[in-house]
Amino acid sequence: MSSRGRILIVDDEADITDFLASFFRIKEYEPEVAHNGPEALEKIKTFNPHVVLLDVRMPKMDGIETLRNIREIDKTVGVIMVTAVQDVSIGREALKLGAADFVTKPIDLEYLETTVMVKIINLLT
Repeated sequence: MSSRGRILIVDDEADITDFLASFFRIKEYEPEVAHNGPEALEKIKTFNPHVVLLDVRMPKMDGIETLRNIREIDKTVGVIMVTAVQDVSIGREALKLGAADFVTKPIDLEYLETTVMVKIINLLT
């Protein structure tokens, strides 16, 4: 079975990463999971995702710092920031650093899948 694209899901909450990985696997994407920024940076190098779903608030390294580091490794990967907090300043900062979008929890799965699909299509064309 061919994949629709590789997605790295980065969140310190295992229930969220497990749920999103299952959702995207059912939709025929190839998901991979990381539970913190440093782990995500290693997986960016080895897994080479098309899209990263990146939680803003995490221990060790927050999502904004992780995004800065991702951009040093890969300037083209699509990064979608995910947060439980609607903070306009964090959203603005993330977009300025090259995030493709900013979604809030609880996540609208239909919107998220559409955003992921559009990002992958834009990368592959």
